[in-house]
Amino acid sequence: MYGGDEVSAIVLDLGSHTCKAGYAGEDAPKAVFPSVVGAIDQMEVDNSTNGEQNSAVDSKTAVKDSERKGKRKLYVGSQSLGFRRDNMEVLSPIKDGVVVDWDIVDSIWDHAFRTVELMFEKYNVPALFLAKNAVLTSFASGRATALVVDCGGGSTTIAPVHDGYVLQKAVTSCPIGGEYLTDCLLKSLESKGIVIKPRYSFKRKETRPGDFQAVDVEFPNTTESYRLYSQRVIASDIKECVCRAPDTPYDEASYSNIPMTPYELPDGQTIEIGADRFKIPDILFNPSLAQTISGIESFAEVAPNFHGLPQMVIDSINRCDVDIRRDLYSSILLAGGTASMQQLKERLEKDLLEESPQNARVKVLASGNSMERRFSVWIGGSILASLGSFQQMWFSKSEYEEHGASYVQRKCP
Repeated sequence: MYGGDEVSAIVLDLGSHTCKAGYAGEDAPKAVFPSVVGAIDQMEVDNSTNGEQNSAVDSKTAVKDSERKGKRKLYVGSQSLGFRRDNMEVLSPIKDGVVVDWDIVDSIWDHAFRTVELMFEKYNVPALFLAKNAVLTSFASGRATALVVDCGGGSTTIAPVHDGYVLQKAVTSCPIGGEYLTDCLLKSLESKGIVIKPRYSFKRKETRPGDFQAVDVEFPNTTESYRLYSQRVIASDIKECVCRAPDTPYDEASYSNIPMTPYELPDGQTIEIGADRFKIPDILFNPSLAQTISGIESFAEVAPNFHGLPQMVIDSINRCDVDIRRDLYSSILLAGGTASMQQLKERLEKDLLEESPQNARVKVLASGNSMERRFSVWIGGSILASLGSFQQMWFSKSEYEEHGASYVQRKCP
């Protein structure tokens, strides 16, 4: 029924930071947009305000009536989130890698399928297939056996894959991901008196030809979550531009006199970033460093329960059968947006060489293309779904009707 190359599949990767969607067989997703949505409670906003807001939304990202869930109006996509609205909260459907709000997921998928001009799921698909992220990352690298280190937005997960299957007993995870590092950087800058102004909070006014000055604009009905979201977008760019993993474990004395790196904020203000360039990435290797940043103390309660990245890798491998440990040490795959950070691969390999057994041949592998690291899960899905042999693996609608939803666990192990 689904033989040969006749089936055209859609590949969808819903991450904790971004959602990626596109066609199987292509080398990059067609649509990439945030996994968070803007939400306005319809009970709190009067009709006149709604009319004013709706007129300002771009027609491509305008919100459909069908996206109103539980008296909420949801705004999905980069363009919609980039437009400030009174009383709009920014919500995420995912917490610690688990979906907690399916209404938001529904609106995100609606947006993804609208972007690629196809309707799916409730959208009456003939068949679907669910695959684990680690397996798809290993497919993207052409390996059937590997240890996948997925440094995502919401968490970091270590998963051993053997012959195309995840060894569930050895999976380890930590709630430190790219978004947490961004928060640490934001709080650290604030503690130094650096204020990051969201893009909506000022206008650039020309005082004389070629000379501009930022003038503050007041929006009293802006929610705290949207203000924080807008600041995180800027802080994330700072992190990606200037941060890099240090060659050795970070300590205040060694990095106190490090040369400063300039960064120009959207309002024209130029800030200087010094030791934070190395301190923030090193939190991945030493979570207790986060306790030294003002405003991040809440993590101190759980930090002792989480080890640094090298120890997580070794713990995961030690939970696997002795026969495959050697193969896993020699095929450690770095994936996820945070894995694109400069020198992360080299630092992880260096620490593992020092801490792993002497007979282990440690090899950390990562694509030289940062976009391939960021989209490795989606690319693996694109490769898998375009194989002729894959067409026999679909979980069809007729099987769903006959066996029920639980049957997907047998069809998609």
